[in-house]
This record gives sequence, C-alpha cells and structure tokens, in this order.
Amino acid sequence: MASDEEVIQEITTLSRQLSKTKTERDVLRAQVKELESDLDVAEARSQLSTRLAGHTYKPPTWLTRKPKKSSGVVCTILSDTHFDEIVRPEEIGFRNEYDRKIAVKRLKSYFQKVILLTKDYITGINYEGCVLFLGGDIFSGDIHEELTETNEDTMLGSVIFWTEQIQAGINLLAEHFDYVHIPCVVGNHGRRTRRPRMKLRARDNFDWFLYQTLEERFKDNKKVTFDVASGADLMVDVQDTTYLLTHGDQARGGGGIGGIWPPLMRLVARKRNNTDFDYMVLGHFHQLIMAPSSGFLLNGSLKGYDEFAAIENFAYEIPQQALWINVPDKGILWQTALLVED
Repeated sequence: MASDEEVIQEITTLSRQLSKTKTERDVLRAQVKELESDLDVAEARSQLSTRLAGHTYKPPTWLTRKPKKSSGVVCTILSDTHFDEIVRPEEIGFRNEYDRKIAVKRLKSYFQKVILLTKDYITGINYEGCVLFLGGDIFSGDIHEELTETNEDTMLGSVIFWTEQIQAGINLLAEHFDYVHIPCVVGNHGRRTRRPRMKLRARDNFDWFLYQTLEERFKDNKKVTFDVASGADLMVDVQDTTYLLTHGDQARGGGGIGGIWPPLMRLVARKRNNTDFDYMVLGHFHQLIMAPSSGFLLNGSLKGYDEFAAIENFAYEIPQQALWINVPDKGILWQTALLVED
C-alpha cells in the first residue's frame, strides 16, 4: 500500500500533467482559430484573384453624363481611420481615446451624418448620388513594432471585422442615395513591409485587400460601384469636375513656419505636371483643411489625436471627416466637417 507521501507525490505529478495538458489544449485552440481566420482570408483572396483576372473598369454612367443644373453629387472621404489601433488617454493628457469599440461608434456616426446633413440640412438640390472616397490608412497595420505590440487584433482579424462594419455603412448610403460610387487608394500604414515600397504598392497593402473584398460583396448590387486604384493615385470624374485622389504621404515637409501648406501646394503643382485635375483629395496628415481655391481638400482623421501627435507637439484636432457637394459648372459648392465623436 502506498504511503501518504507517495500519494501526495502522485497527485502533484498528475496535477502538473493536467495543467500542462490544459495549456497545450488552449494553445492548440488558439492555433485552430488563427488557422480558420487564415483560411477565410485565403479563400476570399482566391475568389478575388479569379475575378480580377478579367476585370476592366468603366465609370458609372450617372457620374459622367451631362448633368442638370439643379443636380448635385454628395462627396465625402473616409480615411485615416487607423482601425484597431489603441490610443490610451492617460498617455496624451486625456485629450482622446481610441479602440475598436470607440471606432465602431465613430464609423456609425460618420455614415449617419452623411445622410443627416444631406437629407435635413443641405436641401433644395437633386442629388444624383454619393461618391465615397476611401483614402487609405484604414488600418494602422504592423509597420512599427509598437503597433504590432499594442494593436487590438492581428491584421487578418482586423480585415475580417472591419469589412463587415464598412459594408454596413455602404449599405446605409445605398438605401438613401440612388447610386454610390467608391474610388479607393491605399495608405502607407496598410503595407505588409516595414519600409515603404514603390512597386506593387497597392496590391501588397491590406487597404487594397479590404477594398477588393468589399467590391466582391457588392458585385450584385447595381447601385454600388467601385474603382480600386492599382497605383498610388486615382482620377475620379464627378459630373464635369475631375478629382485626383491620393493618400498624401507623397507630400514632404511641413515642419516650418508655413506648416503643412507649402508641402501640399508643392504636391498639387507636381501632380499637375503629369495630370489634369481640378482638385486633389487626400488625407495622411490628420488635419482637416478644405481649400478648393488652392486646389486641394485635406481630410481629417477618424482616430483623432494620438501619442505621436502629442510627442511631436502638434495642435489638437477633433476626430472629423470631410463632406462637400459637387455641382455642375461650379465644382465644389458647399463643404463642411463631419464631427464623429458625438
């Protein structure tokens, strides 16, 4: 018969084995969950590759046909959302806070206010449709170690989650407007590499993959069309006005007394060396500056003030996005900010 000491030793051994087995089980469960997520993305990518092989883009006819003088098109840009980045209020003087839960609320507020403003406030115009510019930096990504360490989810998990959220917002727009057109460019944060790249800039970016996934979701909806850029820029014709959509990271400088204005004016001038457009639409700098008379519309950020802005001593800016009305002969007639925090 075993002694008490031997029984205790056996119980201890079995307890350790049980604990080890439970740990291994939890690890395997996590691996299975991650593999299932990878499989979902791989299947979606396979479907996209098949569809893209024969893809050709044709602008929707409602955007380019001869407009009526009483008509207009609602234009808005969604960019610099930096989904699944964590901003801790205690690190920035409690000026802002950001996580997935807050981002969902702000995204919902953004889409709802596009409809609210055009339905109840900017009236008397026959809206032919809505152009939703997607300007990049939808995700914060893994381009810095600190982001990899603190992001709320992996990139694959983020793509799956936020595809559903943005799809819901586009559906809301499609319920309100006769047509919704969505031009898309990638940002610098969604890239898969730590260093920026020139070749395959778009196709190696998670923003691009999100856009393609959304386009696939709406392929049977005749009211919703996409134009996903293969490069850094995209020309967008709205009635008789031409926009150049770009993320904005091609602008350099901004640290002098003139602030961001000199780099933006230089970028507008350089772009016009090779392309003909009326207005450049961009984001990247998390500052809302709507200056059509100077040739550009600079978008704000859904994320808002963060640790980088605080450490660099940038001026505080509330989370906001841009909206404007395009009309025939005049281009941008009316412009405003969409405040997404409340």
